Amino acid sequence: MLTLASKLKRDDGLRGSRTSAAASDSTRRVSVRDRLLVKEVAELEANLPCTCEVHFPDPNKLHCFQLTVTPDEGYYQGGKFQFETEVPDAYNMVPPKVKCLTRIWHPNITETGEICLSLLREHSIDGTGWAPTRTLKDVVWGLNSLFTDLLNFDDPLNIEAAEHHLRDKEDFRNKVGDYIKHYAR
Repeated sequence: MLTLASKLKRDDGLRGSRTSAAASDSTRRVSVRDRLLVKEVAELEANLPCTCEVHFPDPNKLHCFQLTVTPDEGYYQGGKFQFETEVPDAYNMVPPKVKCLTRIWHPNITETGEICLSLLREHSIDGTGWAPTRTLKDVVWGLNSLFTDLLNFDDPLNIEAAEHHLRDKEDFRNKVGDYIKHYAR
């Protein structure tokens, strides 16, 4: 993570010597996101839930990272669930894009990785969607909570999984266990 921070300091020095206003504006737009990410990643790493691990494949690209959630309770206990996060250039005005890479039987995550979590929505009817005051820490804690207190069978994205739970909780638990054995180890 220090690599990008060093790069930002170096860029600050170069920016003062630039004469092209257009070049400076385009650099500034990208660096706003990068500046936020340097601060937010440090805060995230200091306040990471014990069931989560963050991995940056390229330490110079804080806008692309992977999250592993390993729930220690509930239906999903014992599984390892991988999420891919990409922070767009317009961050923090728009939310990060997150996809679940692990196949899962979950009412709020489709088998193809789409996620229903209100804070990942740019516009939300209930007012709990993305706001510029939210951070990556909120996103990680929200994803972690999808396996415990935010598990929502009443407003599902994967309707089939939610109906399965309503029909037969024990069979739902068994199917979740089968998915963990096959896809989440």
